[in-house]
Amino acid sequence: MGVGRGTSNPADGEFAVISAVRAGDPDLVRILLHEDSDPDFRDDAFCLAVQMHHGHIAQLLLQYGADAGRSRREDLLTLSEGVDSGSPALFEALLHHEIRGRYPESELLEARDLARRWHETGVEAELRRRTGSRDAVARTPVQDDEYHSVDERTLGDMTVRDGHGAILTYVEELLWVRTSFEELMDRALAHAGQDNHATWSTATILLGVRRDQATWTAAAALRTNPDPSRRLFSAEVLRLTHLLDDSDEDAFAGPALDMFTDWSAPRGGGPSAPRQPSRCPSAARGGARFSEWSSPPAFSGDARAALLRLMTDPDPVVRKTACHTVAGGGTGIPRPARMPWPLCWTTRTDRLVQVAAVYGLACRDDGRCVEAARRLGPPRRGSVEEESYLDMVRRYEWRRDGP
Repeated sequence: MGVGRGTSNPADGEFAVISAVRAGDPDLVRILLHEDSDPDFRDDAFCLAVQMHHGHIAQLLLQYGADAGRSRREDLLTLSEGVDSGSPALFEALLHHEIRGRYPESELLEARDLARRWHETGVEAELRRRTGSRDAVARTPVQDDEYHSVDERTLGDMTVRDGHGAILTYVEELLWVRTSFEELMDRALAHAGQDNHATWSTATILLGVRRDQATWTAAAALRTNPDPSRRLFSAEVLRLTHLLDDSDEDAFAGPALDMFTDWSAPRGGGPSAPRQPSRCPSAARGGARFSEWSSPPAFSGDARAALLRLMTDPDPVVRKTACHTVAGGGTGIPRPARMPWPLCWTTRTDRLVQVAAVYGLACRDDGRCVEAARRLGPPRRGSVEEESYLDMVRRYEWRRDGP
């Protein structure tokens, strides 16, 4: 078969997915995995992705059915090599649940200590120590997995990613170490301003998963902190604490709604003012959104007004999140004709805002979504989020035209 759908490359007989792994192209790997149902090559592709330090691709292969348990230890990297890479995605692939039992506690402890040394020393300083070079260190932002980014640093012939804080947090959890709120916050704040950095995300999600009063209280106390990065960290932890609460009582729903409604009020006051409408909603990441309550919330007048403002906020991530919040509905949300969808769509060129606005129109049964989607064109190759959002337009057309 051809490369587009088959398992082999007619030019050299190599599996197409193997070729895509060698090229380090996660978008092509995803397309090939989606189109081909033959699983025979995926285990070898997983081993190759790990050997080549392609953590994102290794994770994709696991998602599409690669069996890590069929690999031999000598086919993969050691845990220390995984830590040295600085890639959380690669390190987590090495500790996939199917092969995690291969590693004794002593190896996990060594990995923890190594990750802590990288994190506390700093990537650039450790690179200089290992290479002996005093040259400038090149820094490049890269995507580490589907949702998270890291910075890649290169000095001489050595290249390392800066996700050691996330690796340290992950291995501590495997060792049942309860890291303090303050230490996790410090790790995250080392990457302040990078809301999708793996270390920031790992710390905030872990604290959100704890879902205890002590964590909630510690995060809430930061709401009036003069440091905007700490306020943003607080907002994300509080949001996730509620979002990840799957208990019947949902104890954090009421306090979360009160806090975030207040937080999204108009800007005002001096530099220590806690209200930061441009940053609070931008904590949304990786498909998790401010509006995802266990049931549609009853928005107050202040909350509705705040959403209207946020749909035209200068920050594109804020606009996207506000569009999605409105799309989710809820008591008191105005009908589409009264919402600034055209302004959001036509005066901003950022595609992620346009896609979210189209999604919002479709969710609200607004026929403008069809023309807007046509102007956007097909979803970008490999973007699961765009595919999902634009699929809502097709669902709207089915509801409109169906029996």
